Amino acid sequence: MAGHSKFKNIMHRKGAQDAKRAKIFSKLGREITVAARLGGGDPNMNPRLRLAVTTARQNKMPRDGIERAIQKGAGGGAAGEDYVQMRYEGYGPGGVAIIVDALTDNKNRTAGEVRSFFTKYGGNLGETNSVNFMFDRVGEIVYTKNKAAPDAMFEAAVEAGASDCESDDDGHFISCSPDDFASVQKTLEAKYGEPEQAGLIWRPNVMAQINEEQAASLMKLVDALEDDDDVQTVTTNFDVSDEMAQKLMAS
Repeated sequence: MAGHSKFKNIMHRKGAQDAKRAKIFSKLGREITVAARLGGGDPNMNPRLRLAVTTARQNKMPRDGIERAIQKGAGGGAAGEDYVQMRYEGYGPGGVAIIVDALTDNKNRTAGEVRSFFTKYGGNLGETNSVNFMFDRVGEIVYTKNKAAPDAMFEAAVEAGASDCESDDDGHFISCSPDDFASVQKTLEAKYGEPEQAGLIWRPNVMAQINEEQAASLMKLVDALEDDDDVQTVTTNFDVSDEMAQKLMAS
């Protein structure tokens, strides 16, 4: 968890510096629209939509924007784009495994752009399932450390059906199977309120150690991918030393 959490902190701080709010809202809105189209416009009856709306609120997306995205997907507004979920896998500098999840209305365009980013920044786009064996698909719910003592949060998480809860200075990280995610989140929210973060993630089970030059190139690749309108999330198994992490967070 330590290496995974460390990388997330690097990306979070860089994202806070670099991200354009309008682009973030566009990606959040796209996920809301797709979730509403697939499962209906009632968040209480649609776990994916509920998660998408919660994430949008956590990112300060305006309420009217959230409502428009729901109506667009549920058929209450103008017909929307026909988005398709796509997943791309490959290797970045230093052999780092990368999974890119996207929502696109043009698969050829998105595949071409993702491939060009990998090529430009020293990576290689692979075939489906070429790297996902190095990750586990899990539900993750994150609370700030002041929500509860570690032992209390662990007990609550296990009682809710979670498989594990790890606590450190960054907060409480609750893990569960994807099938149990909605029920675990609902139970914990009843006790502790909305989490700081929640979602289905790819968690590395093998970490790649790389040097500072490779890490700098990898950050450029990840930044380029995340800046693409069609890309929703980028996950790697990149691990760094504490010293290198400080340098990357300061850059």
